[in-house]
Amino acid sequence: MLGVLVGLKAEARLIRARCPDAMVAISGASAAGAQAALGRLLEAGASRLLSFGCAAGLAPDLMPGALVIPQWVLVNGSRIKTDAALSREFGVGKPGVLHGGILHSDGLVATAADKAALHAQTGCLAVDMESGFVANTGLPFAVLRVVCDDSKRDLPPAARDVLAEGRISPFKLMRSLVRQPGQIGDLMALGRDAKTARDEMARFLGHSA
Repeated sequence: MLGVLVGLKAEARLIRARCPDAMVAISGASAAGAQAALGRLLEAGASRLLSFGCAAGLAPDLMPGALVIPQWVLVNGSRIKTDAALSREFGVGKPGVLHGGILHSDGLVATAADKAALHAQTGCLAVDMESGFVANTGLPFAVLRVVCDDSKRDLPPAARDVLAEGRISPFKLMRSLVRQPGQIGDLMALGRDAKTARDEMARFLGHSA
């Protein structure tokens, strides 16, 4: 049985259309939420795992919409290999898919300076907040991620603290905008990048976003 760990509800909708029989659990884009969501998958009997959704680009040449199916996940300094057969099932070898490594982070990597430093330290293509938990289970696993915010983008303040239960909280968003209205342009640009990422993942999976 395949279990899929995602950060957000929008990501869950995408993968459910591709894998209707899989179990999907949503972390809410937090380390504690990822641990709890993964626990639910394991308790339900998942024997194979997929880490799915958006990632932040670390490599300077990756643009929003770049697809990554890594060969390994870097967790606390250790490289953990992904499962070759499961990775093939989700698209290794298809044109445009990038391989290499992806970095796990327990927290959001929000600034271009931090992304550049992590790329220099690790050589990883991208970073997410779920793959390390999946990798540490010892079960066969794969990772399928699409770059949303590239390595040159600083996330605006609202993008760092507006999530609630795996989705954007309108109340938190409005409160952030009232406090810092100058971020609206950056938020709009991030929204366009997120749509690019979502559309590209939907195309790759073979359905509409």
